Order: sequence, then C-alpha cells, then structure tokens
Amino acid sequence: MWRRLRDRQEWRFLAVLPRADPILAAIWWALLLLGGALPAVFAVAMGFTVGTVQAGGSLTAPLALVGSLFLAMQVIPPIRTAVSLNLGDKVSSWLNEALMVATLGPPGIGHLEDPSFGEDLTVAREFDRGQTGPPMSLNVGFVGDGLVGLVSGMAAAVVLAGFRWWAPLVLVLAWGSTHWLLRESGVWRDRNTPEVRAAQRHADYAYRLAVDPPPAKELRLFGLAEWAVDRFVERRRELFELQYRATRLRERPVAWCLLIVLGGNAAVFGALGLRAADGSLPLDRLVVYAMVALGVSQIAFGGLNWALDGAAAPVVAVERLGPAMAPLGALPRGAAAAPGGIGARRAAEKLLPGSSSVRRSTRESSPGIGIGLAIRGLSFRYPGTNRPIFDGLDLTVSSSTSLAIVGQNGAGKTTLAKLLCRLYDPDEGAIEADGVDLRSIYVDQWRGRLAAVFQDFVRFELSLRENVDPAGLASDEDVLAALSAAGADHLAALDTPLAKGYPGGTDLSGGQWQRVALARALCAVRRGAGLVLLDEPTAQLDVRGEAEVFDRVLTDTRDVTTILISHRFSTVRHADRICVLEHGRVVELGSHDELMALGGRYRAMFELQARRFEATMDEEGQVFDVL
Repeated sequence: MWRRLRDRQEWRFLAVLPRADPILAAIWWALLLLGGALPAVFAVAMGFTVGTVQAGGSLTAPLALVGSLFLAMQVIPPIRTAVSLNLGDKVSSWLNEALMVATLGPPGIGHLEDPSFGEDLTVAREFDRGQTGPPMSLNVGFVGDGLVGLVSGMAAAVVLAGFRWWAPLVLVLAWGSTHWLLRESGVWRDRNTPEVRAAQRHADYAYRLAVDPPPAKELRLFGLAEWAVDRFVERRRELFELQYRATRLRERPVAWCLLIVLGGNAAVFGALGLRAADGSLPLDRLVVYAMVALGVSQIAFGGLNWALDGAAAPVVAVERLGPAMAPLGALPRGAAAAPGGIGARRAAEKLLPGSSSVRRSTRESSPGIGIGLAIRGLSFRYPGTNRPIFDGLDLTVSSSTSLAIVGQNGAGKTTLAKLLCRLYDPDEGAIEADGVDLRSIYVDQWRGRLAAVFQDFVRFELSLRENVDPAGLASDEDVLAALSAAGADHLAALDTPLAKGYPGGTDLSGGQWQRVALARALCAVRRGAGLVLLDEPTAQLDVRGEAEVFDRVLTDTRDVTTILISHRFSTVRHADRICVLEHGRVVELGSHDELMALGGRYRAMFELQARRFEATMDEEGQVFDVL
C-alpha cells in the first residue's frame, strides 16, 4: 500500500519541487502552511475580541492582533503567487533538462525513432505551450491554492475539536466525501484515453500547420488557410468534448454529496445552536466554533485534483521516458563490451590514434587518414518491427577511395549510413574499420573520425562560423577553406548569424544551406575525420551545381574514405566504385564504366534518369542549343 501511495503521480509531482529548487520549495511550503493556518488563528482572535468586549476590557491588544492577522492574510497570497510562478519556472526548467538528458543521453537513436514514446514525448515537450494544459508556472500556483484550502480546512477542524470530539470528524468526512464521489464520477483516468490523446495530436498538428513557416507557402497557394483554421477548431472542439465527457459530474454523485454535506453541517451547527441556547456555550466560543465549522469546508472538492493532474502529467511522462529510452538507445561504450579483448583494444587505439585528443586540442589542423571498411554478414531490423532491412549484407570499401550507393527507396541506403555512424548496432554480423569491429571502439572516439551530411541536416541559428565548426575547435583558415571547397565562401562574413531574427542576420536558400552543411563535413576532415558519409548531400542544388560541388568535395577528401548516397547519377558516376542495393543486398558493384558495360540495374536506372535531360540538357546539366 505504501508503495502504491508513493508511486501516485501526485506525490511524484510534489517530490520534484525540492529537486527543482530546494530553497524556493521550502519557502513555498512555508507560505502554504502559514496561509492555511491563518484563517483558523483569525477565528480564534475574533473570539478573543468578542470575549474582551463582553468583559469590558481594553480592545487595543485584541484589535491589533486581528488587524495584524488580517493584514497577513492579505499579504501572503500575492507573495505565494510570486513564489509559485518562480518555482513553476524552475520545475519547467528541471523537466526540460531531464527530457534533454533522456533524449540526448543514450549514444544511439533507437529511442527517438520508436513510435511507442510518441504520447509521452508530446506531453513532455508541449506542457509549457498551453496546448496540453496550463503552463507549469500556473500549475504550481493552482496546486498551491488547493493545498492552502486543504490545510485551512484541517486547521479549522483541529480548533473545532475543542467543541466536541465528533464535530470535526463529521465535517471532515462530509466534505472529504466530495473528493471520492466527485473524482469517481469525473472518470479522471479517462482523460488519458487513446481517443483523447489522438484528438490532442490532431489539434496540435492543425495548430502547427497554421503557425509554422514551412507549410505557409502551400497553405496560401492552395487556398488552405481557412481549411487549416476550421480543422484546428474542429479538432479542439472534439478534444474538449472528449475531455468534458471524461470529467463531467454525474447527477447521482452530486446528489449524494449534497445530502452528506447538509447532514454533517446540520448535525454540527444544530449542536452549536443547542449549546448556545441553553447558555452552556459562551458567545466568544460560539463565534470561534461557528467560523471554524465554516472553514472546514475548505477541504471540499475544488481545483486541487484538476491542478495536480495537469501538473503531474508532464512529470510522470518525463520520469517514465528516461528509464524507458535508455535501453533502446544504449550502445556498448568501448572495447570491453565487444568481442576482441586486449587485441581489439590495441587495434582500436592504432586505428584511432589520439582522436579524442584531436577534438580537445588547439586549432591546429590534423587532416584525416582514410579508413578501410568491411561489412560482414550484416543483419538489422529496426526495434519493434519485423521487416529486415539487411539480411547478410557483405561489402568492402578500400581506404582513401570513394563509394557511391544507389538503389530504390527503402533499399537500406540511409540505414546503412546510420549503422556506419553507430547510431544503431547491427543485430548480427559486424562492421569493421581497418579490421576492428566498431563495437570494440568507444562511440565518441569513433565518431571523432567521422564526418557526415544527412538529408535532414541541421540549420543552426548561429553564425556562419559556428555552423561550419559548432565545437569551435577549427581555425578561421580551416573554416574558410571548407567553405571554399563547398562553394559557400561568398555567402556571408563568418560572424553573420544565419537567421533574420537576429541583429545583422541573414537567410539562406536551401541550396546555400546545403553547401554550409557540406562545409561542416569538410571542416571535420581537416580536423581528423577519416570517413565522410554523404546522404543526398546536394539534393537542393541544381544538376550543374551538384556536379561542381561534388568534384570539389572529392578533391578535398581525396586522402580519406568517402561514401556517397544519392539518386542523381550525374554525381554518382564520379565515384571510384558504385554499389547498387536492393532489398538490403548488394546486387551490383563496380565503376561507372563497368556497370554500364554490365547492362544491369545500374545502367537501366542511369539511362532512365538521363532521358529526362535529353530534350534541353545532358546529364551534367549542360544546356543544348535546340534552336
């Protein structure tokens, strides 16, 4: 029973407060207890004043006491509100930090691509945006108000025990029954049903369509602005209706609450009246007991349950995500976790000499050395799925050469890039770098020898220099050289923010951003990377621009190993070798000329794409004179 009580989400929320800010939480609790006790003390002071009037004594002390208590009762609430807002912000920061640790802590990314975490991630990410409930700064205040009422009611019950032992018990049970009856009738657990969560997702999606920049063009082009607003209103209305049905008060429990509360109050106030009528209860005590009897009503059902549910939901979601995500994103950290023992560790040290120190060193350049790769019997499927992406893949890449990988969508090209980056580990088989299983190498050390450009590369709202060298380890000369090699040296000064929302900032086109992402990878090569992975690195460039940039990239990475994933065969043909993937297997492998002579899958795909340019341009993007 104690474990069940301890694991209730309400207690888990309250336990977070001192972890967010122990001093502020202590002040919050002190103000809460003081604010809750003052009404009962004020009732006693009022009785003392009435008794002094009856006795004909001096009213100076009684009135000073009553006035001081009344002033405190007016001053403490706004102070508590300010403390609650600040504590709520601290809790929000603590939750956001815990969520970042849960998502960024594991070295892999399996936990981020697992759809089962979607609901908790939505609650954990959106709790401060007002979409899934009030922001945490307001929630802490709502919880504080509810707890003040609870403390006030219990303090009043303690004073009322001076009248009759049974009187506070009757009123506490009467008013306390509202929590049980009305909470049950509200079906609070139904506020978290799959239907409610789905409605919340749909409403959030419609909202993002309207306010996020990327959909703005097509919403206007296709006349969808009104549709987006109507969809949002419809989904929000559906959500509110589901939430109302889940929490509405039913007639029968309300009627029972009224009967119980009326019966309990009739018994207590009837007894007070009878004692006052027969003269056995003096007026001063009658005033005190009547006031505290009314004050016990503060423990009744109110906003506390609502506030606790809203405040506890993100806390529970964040605390649940950490332990659940860690195993899915876990990877062996180093040689001791994989086959090979001491020999593998020594080979790994030889493969990656001082790579970790390179990342911590000064800004002196240390160009990378090509890494040879061997993929042996590779099998892999994404967690939670049954479809194998690879089932016995074998592939060898010689050091300091370039390999292009082509194939239809779903062939496993991007998945192979993820495995090479050790964002996942294979289920069976191995990926070896210069004869060393990647699982025998510390993850961070291996990634220190990698440079990659993915389709969904990051556009940092930072300066141009920080976009090319986010870690701040490269010299200006290396950054400028990388920008030049990517054809991006003319974009802006190095200290220019790449976002118009900042003073002196500028926006870049999609193709310009892609050149910056390429420069980031080329800068990493100058800092020691020996393997470059390019996953559709120039998709937003025109064909001529792509060919030009890729020629520059090959020149700048001639001493390292380069793997290119692309659908554009005008670029692919420049690689030393080309691998055709199909259903997770290598079906063709060779140079462009060899594969064209073979007349198989590669030639068919190349010729099909080349025909698109025959009318006005060749596969290199050179325009023909058709007049």
